[in-house]
Amino acid sequence: MSSLKQDFDELVTRIKQGREFQHASFEPIYYLVFSPNQIIEVKKQVKPWSQMLKKQGWNVHTFSIAEHINALLENVPKFRRNIWLKQDAAAPLDWTKTNNSLANTLSDNEKGLQAVIENKLLELSSDDKALLLVTDLEALHPYMRIGSIESQLQGKFDVPTVFLYPGVRTGQTRLKFLGFYPEDGNYRSMHVGG
Repeated sequence: MSSLKQDFDELVTRIKQGREFQHASFEPIYYLVFSPNQIIEVKKQVKPWSQMLKKQGWNVHTFSIAEHINALLENVPKFRRNIWLKQDAAAPLDWTKTNNSLANTLSDNEKGLQAVIENKLLELSSDDKALLLVTDLEALHPYMRIGSIESQLQGKFDVPTVFLYPGVRTGQTRLKFLGFYPEDGNYRSMHVGG
């Protein structure tokens, strides 16, 4: 089994290759796949990894899924928040209904998480040294998986984008989010580790 350091070093090599030998149909999307029991260790490495990438000439931008989910949920209209609170008070153990309501907010095509990521990619697209490092993917549970967002953003990844993915790699393009979701082979990205 490879170490996080070896996997990260391989990831950096692949990013450099993609940067030098881009093909017309190639989108620079990379997943560093690691075991869910390494989430804390990966969080500790984000800053050193960012510094190392900066030393190699990249303008690293960190995008925390957890922070953006929190911001999206904090900024829902007051009437919607009041409905959520009333429904929660009426059925406090109905987690399915609660999770579906939150997932719908995060999945909103115009204001949801996909739109926030798309705006960040657009903001960075004019910088040929930009690299987007997407962290805290575990915060997507139980609302959605990153593969659905990635597929909706196909054709919009102009800058190398690295997703730090807690899960299990089950094939060349198949991943199991957090190790217990069903396999998903809908990824059009390069996977390292796992």
